[in-house]
Amino acid sequence: MSLLQQTPGLLEALRGAMTPKFLATRSAAGVPNVVPVVSLLPAEDRPDTLFFGNFLLRKSIRNLQEDPRVGILVMTQDLRGWVLTGDFQGFEVSGPYYDQQMASPLLRYNAYTGIRNAGVIAVRAVEGSFRLAQLAVARDFLLARLRAGQAARAAAGGVAVPLPAQREFGRMAALKVLAWLGEGGYPAVAPALSLQPAGAGGLVCRAKGRLPATGAPVAANVLTLDAISYQAKGRWLGQGAIEVQEVYAGGPPIPGARVA
Repeated sequence: MSLLQQTPGLLEALRGAMTPKFLATRSAAGVPNVVPVVSLLPAEDRPDTLFFGNFLLRKSIRNLQEDPRVGILVMTQDLRGWVLTGDFQGFEVSGPYYDQQMASPLLRYNAYTGIRNAGVIAVRAVEGSFRLAQLAVARDFLLARLRAGQAARAAAGGVAVPLPAQREFGRMAALKVLAWLGEGGYPAVAPALSLQPAGAGGLVCRAKGRLPATGAPVAANVLTLDAISYQAKGRWLGQGAIEVQEVYAGGPPIPGARVA
């Protein structure tokens, strides 16, 4: 039995065309990047294999060409989730994976030109699973807000996060994740639904569970119910605080463009 088959609920979640899925990659220099990749699907003809459409993923693709190690977070609408690590195997410009991605409603009816190719990932491990309660999410969000002032002072040297990005990171009803380099150099990715602005140049979340080392480079991403996404990169200050150093837009007019 494959790793994916051994994990109850995971294959079903991965097969969901609109299940939120995040892909964390790393540069050769060890800087993490994390973005939504809803097109990620399990291969039916190969065990423990995932594939995705190369669509609006410029930085992720560059990272995969530099380092094949990836982290993946899958989260259902009822806040049940799984964290995986894997190794990028390469791109396919034709064949069943490419054809399936091109035929999917998500990519077939987009305003762009479809995918360039299909990326293939070999699953290395299912690192863990989680289930979040709505009340706990609300509590953590409020507790993080109480620490926002202290975090803002600690992150005073960060770049000014644009107001549209602050607005989306400030929503409680949005999916947010945090990525950093974990064991063996693989990107670690964790849910961070309490993440929110802390002053002009910082973010703060309730610090719990697996966490980066103080001073480590991190990447945070928000995906709203309206499919708006932003990524913030910076430095983990400890106690849930992040000093933001870069901000990227995840959608039009230029997906992946740096906005701060």
